[in-house]
Amino acid sequence: MEILFTAPEGAWGGFLGDLRDALPEHRITASGHFGADSLQGVEVLIPTMAVVDRAMLESADRLRLIQQCGVGLEGVDLAAAHDLGIPVANVPSEASGNADSVAELGIYLMVGLSRDVRAMQASLAHRVVGHPPGRALTGKTVGLVGLGGIGVALARRLVAFDVRLIAVRRDPRRPPPKLPMAWIGGPDDLPRLLAEADYTVLCLPVTGDTQQLLDRERFALMKPGAYLINLARGGLVNRQALFEALDSGRLAGAGLDVFWEEPPDPSDPIFQHNVLATPHVGGATDVAVAGIRMAVVENIRRLARGEAPLFQRVP
Repeated sequence: MEILFTAPEGAWGGFLGDLRDALPEHRITASGHFGADSLQGVEVLIPTMAVVDRAMLESADRLRLIQQCGVGLEGVDLAAAHDLGIPVANVPSEASGNADSVAELGIYLMVGLSRDVRAMQASLAHRVVGHPPGRALTGKTVGLVGLGGIGVALARRLVAFDVRLIAVRRDPRRPPPKLPMAWIGGPDDLPRLLAEADYTVLCLPVTGDTQQLLDRERFALMKPGAYLINLARGGLVNRQALFEALDSGRLAGAGLDVFWEEPPDPSDPIFQHNVLATPHVGGATDVAVAGIRMAVVENIRRLARGEAPLFQRVP
């Protein structure tokens, strides 16, 4: 089969090479960028961060499967794919080890911001000891916006830090996770969470309802001196509103693994503030990549055998 990987050849630590090793009977090519020039002849599309709209899908002549190498499908027009009879599948974070890896990065960002890693580096460079003073996580309130695989994985790890856990999720009536949560609310409870949380952590997908979820109005609701951690998607946050919240001192800092544009401009003045940034590597660990590769390979093999793919998504 002809498989197109819409990313540079070496993206995500050689993931493409691993796929080729596991599927030598298929032809797998890279588009060289986060997009596709054509879908002519392509039977399996691995979209990564590409926008796959209706026009692109209608240009395909042999497409049998859109298989994401991870969770995010916000760039794929699911309705158009459904209309055209093209199945779409992803790899749920809890099924691959991705959720655990992203949660670990969340802990890193929270601790790094609380202990002011950037100021520590400056102190070392100037031979200063005992500075900066940091903040302990113990006793702080962590607000999880989204309580899917990543949110639950992060909550489990945070229990050991003796924090107070609160959360909002799309359907608060679902059975709560077996964790010591102070409260779990729905979307209408987001203002309450923002007012209470010392750390607000975004762990939810981008949809029509959540695009630019954190704008000027919602940043104004956040607890003064709080931190924002974004482990999900850059589209959840208005970049200018974030800059203003940092510049005014409303926020003490931000931990970002995802951005308003990727890759972000390293000269962006937002990085002059207390921003601890990582280059969209939350799921880029040995465990997560192996789990994702296993699921992608299995679905391509299922397709070759005439079987339905696992983890199909519908509009």
